Amino acid sequence: MEDTGELYGSSAGNGYPFWANSHQHLDFEAVECFRRKLKYFFMNPCEKYKARGRKPWKLFLQIIKIAIITIQLVSFGLSNQMVVTFKEENLITFKHLFLKDYTDSHADTYAVYTQAEVYGHIDYVVDQFFRLQNITVGNNAYEKNGQTYTPMVICQEFFRNGSISPSNETFEIDGEVDVECLQLDPVQSPPTGERNLANFTLQFKRLLAVNINFTLKAINLQTVEYHELPDCYDFSIKITFDNRAHSGRIRIYLDNDVEINECKDWRVTGASPRNIYYTLFFDSVIIVTCLISLILCSRSVLRGINLQFEYADFFLTFYNKIVPRSDRLEFVNGWYFLIIVSDALTIVGSIIKIEIHIKDVTTYDICSILLGTGTMLVWIGVLRYMGYFRKYNILIITLRAALPNVIRFCVCACIIYLGYCFCGWIVLGPYHEKFRTLNIASESLFSLLNGDDMFATFKNMSQKNYVVWLYSRLYLYTFVSLFIYMVLSLFITLITDTYETIKQQQKDCTPVSELHAFISECKDLPNSGRYRVDRKPTACLFCCIPQQEISHERLQQ
Repeated sequence: MEDTGELYGSSAGNGYPFWANSHQHLDFEAVECFRRKLKYFFMNPCEKYKARGRKPWKLFLQIIKIAIITIQLVSFGLSNQMVVTFKEENLITFKHLFLKDYTDSHADTYAVYTQAEVYGHIDYVVDQFFRLQNITVGNNAYEKNGQTYTPMVICQEFFRNGSISPSNETFEIDGEVDVECLQLDPVQSPPTGERNLANFTLQFKRLLAVNINFTLKAINLQTVEYHELPDCYDFSIKITFDNRAHSGRIRIYLDNDVEINECKDWRVTGASPRNIYYTLFFDSVIIVTCLISLILCSRSVLRGINLQFEYADFFLTFYNKIVPRSDRLEFVNGWYFLIIVSDALTIVGSIIKIEIHIKDVTTYDICSILLGTGTMLVWIGVLRYMGYFRKYNILIITLRAALPNVIRFCVCACIIYLGYCFCGWIVLGPYHEKFRTLNIASESLFSLLNGDDMFATFKNMSQKNYVVWLYSRLYLYTFVSLFIYMVLSLFITLITDTYETIKQQQKDCTPVSELHAFISECKDLPNSGRYRVDRKPTACLFCCIPQQEISHERLQQ
């Protein structure tokens, strides 16, 4: 990328730009007409309205779009909240139904320690499964495929062969893992757990895990109250007795995979479906609005690209000068690309939302990602209109100017940060729960970087190994000192210096680029009437020459 400051100094003497001494060879009115054209392109909607009297429809459309997209997101969020609540409460229900003596406070410490406890907990799960219809207060039921019910499957994983003698410090083990399973039909008369597992003996010396899998169905009826059609849920429940550590402590986990399906046969009476039609109509309006916005912004991007080539051809033809890349990028408005992406995401998300309402699909998560990201980008795009005010514009200009240096700075800081992450994980992980895994270590260091939970991180370090404890002091003190006192300070200084530079440029009215210096020589105000396209034609020869003819003329020269 060329330095525009060097262009000013090398193109003309006495500090004047290179075109200052070229007007005697050019059609002065043609140059002024093109300056006026460029100045109009970079005006804000209010200035364009004063210049040509054209109402800023695109601005009005964006304001309306922000309002309706936000309303749509809130509406979908409330509906999605019922889905999330239903799934979370069912998970809690399953833990209380199928885990013996379970309480919410045992979520991270639920485990068994004796063989009798293992068999007792498995028997309890089986017994509760058979008695489900008589004990649950929900509308859960067994899964049925055709005329048969899906059975409960109990599997144990264990090493194929092994001889273990801790007293003699000897062992012989075959690393191959065998799986032995037992299936239980839920429609049988509920036998006792002992008779169910009479032929199912656990190989505790070689045992890796016991997995209990079964599927239950449910219907979320709370949506009926809000005039929405209910969804049918499949809960694939997995209860795991984890013995991979072979430490004498078998931890028990219950997890479920949720699949939302369209109910096969449904009928709702006593509720009006008009709310559903209103929602579908509102989503359709949003799709049309975003589509219009996408087309208008795409057209503006194409106009900017065409004007960029026209500007480059103008300078090459009239001044025999190549336009620097930084000036060419001025014609590419990044805000339009942001709006185009947000419109595309909102359109796709709205289509999926309509399909969810009519129960063609149940992809709530994908719809949430699309609508949430689209709305976030729309609100970020509001900064573009704040930039039309001079006091707010300096913030946006500072962020844009500082971004390249910030990215380079962050890359260097991330290299140091990753070094500390790997070191903390491998050295402190065995002695500190906040460094147990690489991901947890990164999260802990990021919290320290922001001054969060700092004392607890120091205090919770195990003192069993005095050398590691001393090393942890050195490690934590150097990290906090380096990143809080140096890296963050340099980061703030980087932003502050850029802010002061931009502020001084605005105070001195110094053009920040060759393009803006060229445009600044046009003194016509927006309300001067010289920007009107219906005024009497002038001798603006260049404005009437198509771009292709300019290029052809340049080749001939």
